[in-house]
This record gives sequence, structure tokens and C-alpha cells, in this order.
Amino acid sequence: MSILPPQLPDNAPFSGAQRAWLNGYLAGLASIDISQSAGATNAAIADVTVAAEDEDFPWHDPAIELDERMDLAAGRPLPRRMMAAMGQLDCGQCSYDCRTYAEAIADGSEPKLNRCVPGGKATLRTLKKLTAEVSSDAVTVSAPTVDPRPASVLAHFQAAKRLHPEGAKKDTRHVVIDLTGTGLNYEPGDSLGVLPTNDPALVDKIIATLDADPTSEVGDGNGHSRSLRSALLEDVDLRSPTDATFKLLADVATDQSHALKLSLMADDEDPDGDLDDLDLLDVLERFPSTTPDPKAFVESLDELQPRLYSISSSPRAHPDEVHLTVGVTRETKRERLRNGVASTYLADRIESGTPIKVFRQPAHGFALPVDHKKPVIMIGPGTGIAPFRAFLEERRATGAEGSNWLFFGNPHGETDYLYRDELESFVQDGLLTRLDTAFSRDQAEKIYVQHRIREHGKDIWRWLEDGAHVYVCGDAKRMATDVDQALQEVICDHSGRDGKPFLAELAKSGRYQRDVY
Repeated sequence: MSILPPQLPDNAPFSGAQRAWLNGYLAGLASIDISQSAGATNAAIADVTVAAEDEDFPWHDPAIELDERMDLAAGRPLPRRMMAAMGQLDCGQCSYDCRTYAEAIADGSEPKLNRCVPGGKATLRTLKKLTAEVSSDAVTVSAPTVDPRPASVLAHFQAAKRLHPEGAKKDTRHVVIDLTGTGLNYEPGDSLGVLPTNDPALVDKIIATLDADPTSEVGDGNGHSRSLRSALLEDVDLRSPTDATFKLLADVATDQSHALKLSLMADDEDPDGDLDDLDLLDVLERFPSTTPDPKAFVESLDELQPRLYSISSSPRAHPDEVHLTVGVTRETKRERLRNGVASTYLADRIESGTPIKVFRQPAHGFALPVDHKKPVIMIGPGTGIAPFRAFLEERRATGAEGSNWLFFGNPHGETDYLYRDELESFVQDGLLTRLDTAFSRDQAEKIYVQHRIREHGKDIWRWLEDGAHVYVCGDAKRMATDVDQALQEVICDHSGRDGKPFLAELAKSGRYQRDVY
């Protein structure tokens, strides 16, 4: 029995090469001799094929908790339930969006279940359960992995200037990277992928804890020689031990209590109640009876993932450069300082002129209006200001006539007012029509950007009536949810309409866009 192969629609979110490969893959599925299981195969193909028609994804909201998202997706085909397990940010860190990553896992073209950085371990565990639902007797086809990540280029790091004065609790850097000769182009709203290296001090401590030889050859997976230290520095993730790592350590542990606990951890059980808080060094220090083979140890770890940062410059204002606004992560857990991999790489561990691997991640529906006369409202506290600095530079460079309104917030005005001089000069020369700030800790009552939105609700509604596009960038779980609620209230209070469906229509038309993380 033959099956007509399904074809991806022209508007499917793949490159031409990826679409061609996937069409060929689906055609290969249809050519398999399945005379005894045609019905099951038809169902499987229907389950993993991208739907051509518009479809409702009620769970596609980063403010909704995982359990609720899974309830909303209950009864849907496997790819849709997998999509509900994702972080719902369409951030691109997995090199897909949430929908296409889920579809790639479901159709077998993407074997890695850990690409969703915002979803973390909760997403990984849910995806494992969902993949286990696939019947063992289902028709399967072994397919080569198509890496959707854009190819990186070798740029040159220039600087990471502090944006806070000495003594400030926060550390945010204005990072400048030289793109001369790379051929890399970008647009405001895009993100830049940075391929960092791990902290050498952490790597050396892991090697010492393993009592291993840093020059031990472990290979790089491509048949080339690689030392243990080089692999730990450049190739693998040292934050989150994998199930394979727990299993390996359990197999070689000489202490039986260690072996038992590690075996439970390999099955996602948490014998000590703090599994989510452990990094690789924590595990090695907690279970010192483990002495894994270095090669097997490296192979058990996940690959080191790139980090994405919203671009904070316009290419027309800064030819051959790209700018980032990076919050440096340093926190103490278990009496040990934990440094953000990429943020401290940029802030502390790379010198001016050093080559750096980067790639452009195009925006998923986060861009300035095509009509330059349209007004824009930008809401970006903290490092969420990054794309709006780019937007403002772009509006100036292109001579856009539309009005610009920015809401910015941070804890303290004296120490945390990012780009203060630039923003105030934008107000003085008329580029910024309005600038409203909210410094939450400068008074007894905490004031956030959502409070400023409510204060100026009448004017916001007037701007919306004039066709304004609204943009939000920053924290997904708290700020973006609170801002969304404030905008709904403004719409209701000043128009008498239900704010939630109104915002939904704005989003559908491209007038309400969020870059949240």
C-alpha cells in the first residue's frame, strides 16, 4: 500500500534547505512498506506534520505554569503537547521556536530534548514522559539530525563597559563586538547568539575533584583528539548533570549508598530533596566515591549551549558593530559562588581584540512597524531596555516620524539608571517624545513600570487609538504578566472594552509584541 507523502506548507517556519529535507524525510516515511500497519502510520504522519491551517495554541503564554499548559493541551496530538511543555518564549535559544522544536522532536529529526533553556529541567522531564508514550511497535525511521542553528562567525570582542557606578549591587555591561569582515547583518529586534567558554577555575576544580589528568584524551565526537580540560572548557555544559551522567557515576561508585542515590537521580527521583539545585561540581563533591573514565564522563554531558542576548544597537547607527546589554550573573549557592557562564565570560574572561564566536538569531515577530509614522510604546525595565535602545537609534537613523514613548525601571535611580545620559539626550532632542521611569526601591512603596502604565492610562489609550504599537521586553513570569494586566485595565478603564481580547487582537495584528525571557 502506498501513501501520498505530506508536504510542508510554504509558510512553514523553515529555511528552504530544511523544508526540502523534511519533505524528503516525510516522503521517505510514506515509501516504507507498511502493508500491515497503514492505519498506524497514517496516524503517526498526521500527528507530526505541520498543520497548514491556522490553529489555536491556548497554552502559548510564558505566564502560564507548566501544569496548566499541559492541561490546556490535553487530548491534542503529541507535537502540540510537546509544544506546551516548552518555555513558551519563542526565544530561539533552542534554534527553533516552541512549535517547530516540538514538531522536530515528534517527527524524529531532533533527538535532543534539552534545548529549551527557559523550560529547564521541568521541560526536559515532561518531554521524556511524552516521548515514552510513543508505542514501541510504531513505525520509526532513523533520520540524520538537522542542526537548525545558524552558522557562527568569528567576530572580535571590543569592550564590556560597566553601566553602574562602583558599589552598586547590580552589574550590567554595555558590550561592543566588532563585526568587520564577518558578513553578519542584523536588524533591530534580533538577538545575538554568543558561544562562550566555561570558567577555567570551575573546570580545574572539577578535574581535581575527579582526580583526573587534564591532558587525558577524550576526543571531540568527530574523530579528533581533545584533552579533558579543553573539552570541559569549550564543549560541555557544567551546570546541569544529565541522566546519563548520573547513571555513569552510579555504575562506577564504590560506595553502595552513593550508587543507590545516583541511580534514583538518573530516573529523575530526588532522594535528598534538592536535585534541582545541584550543578556538576556539587554532584562530584557529594558523591566522592565515583571515579568515572574521563572519556565516558565527557560523553555523558550535554553540549555547551550558546546564549542569546537582545541586540541593543542599530546597524545603521553603528556599522560593523553589534551592541549588547548584559546583566552579569553572580550568586552564592551552597556556600559557593556560581557565575553565569556567558555573562562572566563577557564581563571578566575575555580581553579586547579576542576572537569570539557569534551568530544572528532573527526575531520572531519583534520588529518596528513598517509604517515609520506609527507611534511606538516601549516597556523595558532592567536589561529589557536593550532592544529599545536599538529601536530608538533605528528610528533616528531612518528619520521615522512616529512618536516614541519609553517606560524604564530598575531598583535605584542613582545607581541603576541604565543609559541615563543617552535617554535624557533623546528627550532633549525630541527623539523620545515621553520617558517615564520607575525606580522601585527609591521610596517606601515599591513602584514598577506597571504602576506608571496605570498612572498614564488615559494617554496610553489615546496613543492606542492613534495606532501605536506596544512592545514589552524583560522578565516573563513577573514583569511581563503584570504589564499585560495593567494594559488590560487601561483599555477597560478608558474605553469600556474587555482588555484581554483587545490585547489579543493587537497581538494578532502585530501591534502588541513581547520579547520576554
